[in-house]
Amino acid sequence: MKKNILIVGTGTIGEPLIGLLADFRKKLNIGHVIFHKRTPLVDEVAKVNSLIKRGARLAVNEDLIPAFKELGHDVKYDFQTALKAAHVVIDCTPAGNEHKKKHYIKYPDKTFIAQGSEKGFGVPYAYGINDEVLDKKPAFIQIVSCNTHNIASIINSVDPSASNIEHGDFVCIRRANDISQEGSFIPSPKVGSHNSEKFGTHHARDAYDLFRTKNKFVNIFSSALKVNSQYMHIIRFNMVVYGHVSKENLINRFRENKFVSLTHKETTNKVFSFGRDHGYYGRIFNQTVVSVPTLMVDNLPGKTKVSGFCFTPQDGNSLLSSIAAALYGMCEEDYLSKMKLFDDFLFSEI
Repeated sequence: MKKNILIVGTGTIGEPLIGLLADFRKKLNIGHVIFHKRTPLVDEVAKVNSLIKRGARLAVNEDLIPAFKELGHDVKYDFQTALKAAHVVIDCTPAGNEHKKKHYIKYPDKTFIAQGSEKGFGVPYAYGINDEVLDKKPAFIQIVSCNTHNIASIINSVDPSASNIEHGDFVCIRRANDISQEGSFIPSPKVGSHNSEKFGTHHARDAYDLFRTKNKFVNIFSSALKVNSQYMHIIRFNMVVYGHVSKENLINRFRENKFVSLTHKETTNKVFSFGRDHGYYGRIFNQTVVSVPTLMVDNLPGKTKVSGFCFTPQDGNSLLSSIAAALYGMCEEDYLSKMKLFDDFLFSEI
């Protein structure tokens, strides 16, 4: 029997995730792709109808069915019926933990997935970083944030064992908001607070928790600031690893990781534009895009300092991990073979 997937939310992550799963529904042997939208909005009629045209099925709260139908939408489920019909639920809202307590905990036989903001929802996961955590068959999975994917991918490339790092420092230079969002743009750069004495910001803490699921304990610290741009996040990394690493060796390590893309571009608009023009659904699915001209290697006695800048492909890396976790929930061990379908959308160079 084919299994159904329910995506809750139609925002920055939810919308492309619904479209992707609907497009590849048959190739991935998915039953129905159902999506839940909370609010009927006249300015989002086209978006909802486009997702339905792709083959997704709309679910809404029971008391709002008339309002959605009045907008011309074809409503197939109320939320509770959709929840019962789904084998996997991907919550793409900032209320995943709230929904877990209110709804999801009632269904121990399903797999529930939430996004980066929902710390504590479930086991932290990033596709290609800690896949072994799925061997424990968790019912609740938290996909880590896009910048956490990036930090983890840099660590995974520079030191695949994650055990030779003396320390790592990461500065997350974040865009103000996504181009699809409004109301949160800022007029000038804004620095972020260090809320943790050990980790600085949540980005390092989340990456630490991700590697901890592999019994690896990395010594890392992060800072963050927002800049008045809508394109992409940038991370400046500075790591000291034990042993000798040449620049050529460093580049080869990045090149050997299929989740890393190398680029000679130095501006976010150029990288973003490449994803818009050449990426599926306008996205770059790599976990990081490393700018080769910024890479620096300084060999010290018995260790090496590695520095550089890399671009975060927005929600693209989170989308790929969300799909991987969903396929695990549907077919367990076979999910990795199904994920090979998306290798064609990973760029070795941008």
